[in-house]
Amino acid sequence: MKILVGISGGVDSAAAALILKQAGHEIIGATMSFWDKDNTFQSLTGKGCFSPHDDDIYQAERICAQLGIKHLVVDCTQEYRRAVLDNFRNEYAAGRTPNPCIICNAQIKFAVLPQAARNQGFEFDKFATGHYAGLRFNESTGLYQILRGADPKKDQSYFLYRLSQKQLSQIMLPLGEKTKSEIRDLARQEGLDVSGKPDSQDFYTGELNDILCFAPRIGNFINQSGKILGRHNGYWNFTIGQRRGLGLSADRPLYVININKENNEVVVGYAEEALRHNLTASDWVWQIPLPTKPFRCRAKIRSSQSPAEAEVSALDNGRWRVDFTMPQSAIAPGQSVVLYADNALLGGGIID
Repeated sequence: MKILVGISGGVDSAAAALILKQAGHEIIGATMSFWDKDNTFQSLTGKGCFSPHDDDIYQAERICAQLGIKHLVVDCTQEYRRAVLDNFRNEYAAGRTPNPCIICNAQIKFAVLPQAARNQGFEFDKFATGHYAGLRFNESTGLYQILRGADPKKDQSYFLYRLSQKQLSQIMLPLGEKTKSEIRDLARQEGLDVSGKPDSQDFYTGELNDILCFAPRIGNFINQSGKILGRHNGYWNFTIGQRRGLGLSADRPLYVININKENNEVVVGYAEEALRHNLTASDWVWQIPLPTKPFRCRAKIRSSQSPAEAEVSALDNGRWRVDFTMPQSAIAPGQSVVLYADNALLGGGIID
């Protein structure tokens, strides 16, 4: 089988290509280029996913050379700007907290990248990445489902819930049964330069206003009673659940618990005030037949947490309500809620 593998320049994608090559497949490596050379951001403090990536492209070339496979670089700058960065700005302007990695996977990495490779004359049967997630075809429903990765600390199924059935039918996820330590050992045994390369931790490691470009606007920090506790330079600088960087004094740590964009207010409170028993979400993508009645499952509101027990029920206009057995902290509009049964992904939506 001929397989196109997304090569990021890191150890995971390199190992994915290696595993598939060792299985006897013909591999082509493809790397996305999406950093606009005109960016003049000054506040970068580290290596995030969205950052200058000439070194990553160079590393991807070296990986492909070491593996003896073809390599191409695909310019996704314009598509990335429209799908990811414009959405990022619009969501923050609306007082919401987007997840750019989820949008990038569905609209760029698993869409623009493989299609651009075909447009350049590269034919292949499947597209593969180094995500820590699995994939199965459910014979009883006739639908593909993402599976949680075997390594609970690295499971990335949350980030893939928006992939369409067509996309799922055309991909491979060879790291689903692997742990990070196994992948590093494999890369080290094969002498790959990136065996010890650190993981990218964040979308962007500088000041968010590098991307947002919003003019400062003085607003108030308030508590739930409306008492003014301090001033800030714009609600878009904060996300629900945030504790650091508030610059407020209190007897206990304060957290952002709500954002009121109309009045440019950031509502803060103690940890217990950030707890919520339920949420509503819309713009759902399902990997099971559309449910017709309430059902119980496990739900995640952020990638790093363990799924929590919940009941899910339909509302109107394609919205669904998720009621948690135990209250959850910092449920943020704009983020995603993703549902699971055992290790299989059921679907997910954008939190309203």
